[in-house]
Amino acid sequence: MSKPKIGFIGLGLMGGAMAGRLQDQGYDLTVLGNTDRTYLDQAIARGAHEASNAKEVAEASDIVMLCMGTSDHVEGRMRGNEGVFAGLRKGATVVDFGTSLPASSRALAVEAEAAGGQFLDAPLGRTPAHAKDGLLNIMASGDMEAFKRVEPVLKDLGENVFHLGAVGSGHTIKLLNNFFGMTVANAMAEAFAMADLAGVDRGQVYDVMSAGPLNSGMMGFVKAYGVDNDPSQLEFAIKNAAKDVGYYARMAEDAGVDSIMVKGPLTALSEARDNGQADDMVSQMVDFYVNRFKA
Repeated sequence: MSKPKIGFIGLGLMGGAMAGRLQDQGYDLTVLGNTDRTYLDQAIARGAHEASNAKEVAEASDIVMLCMGTSDHVEGRMRGNEGVFAGLRKGATVVDFGTSLPASSRALAVEAEAAGGQFLDAPLGRTPAHAKDGLLNIMASGDMEAFKRVEPVLKDLGENVFHLGAVGSGHTIKLLNNFFGMTVANAMAEAFAMADLAGVDRGQVYDVMSAGPLNSGMMGFVKAYGVDNDPSQLEFAIKNAAKDVGYYARMAEDAGVDSIMVKGPLTALSEARDNGQADDMVSQMVDFYVNRFKA
């Protein structure tokens, strides 16, 4: 059987790696980027067709994939006279790989069905380095028949591909995951800064903590910068972390509850973003706490 035609919107660091992986696997791509053309031009050089708008992407594609920064960005590409819905093929499937608001995903799923297609939310775990080798974790949710149709493609992108239930469930679980991860990262970053104040060695702090039940991959990522001065182990910018934790806070508000735990990491990440560290990696929150304690 021939491979489905893929449309890919949003070729940033992660999306560019995913597009390259799809081309490695022999898929024909129609692509649409934003301001940075680095990965877009790489895909075009390998034979991808560049569309002029999202409608054109949809018209050429059996599966439309989006890997974008915010729910607003996704909605902007989906709606309007030049949006995906305007050109969606009958029976086509839209897959949102970004980290979006569950309520937004549910609304887009209704609109996709009205346009004759299906919408899956499928946020990602792991890094662009994993994406290059098809080793992502993919947290898909939505219509089961649509999922089954695109599952072979998702398995070319991911080592672990989950179907998590009704549309919006994937984004819900991703927000829970990122809230927890960013809470741990901030706690470790502050612990290193507090160690400085107390006059104890950061490396010894990590050695003791990681020898017990607190040990985790996230602790190791923060240690890579806080002790070894290597911020590249977790390629996740503070501005993106602030966005995701902010979405978790909005999800809590939509549920009518007051989250106690979200306030700390959201405040810290937002302050760091707004004070010159937006493009720093999350592990560099160590510097935020060090500087804050000096103030």
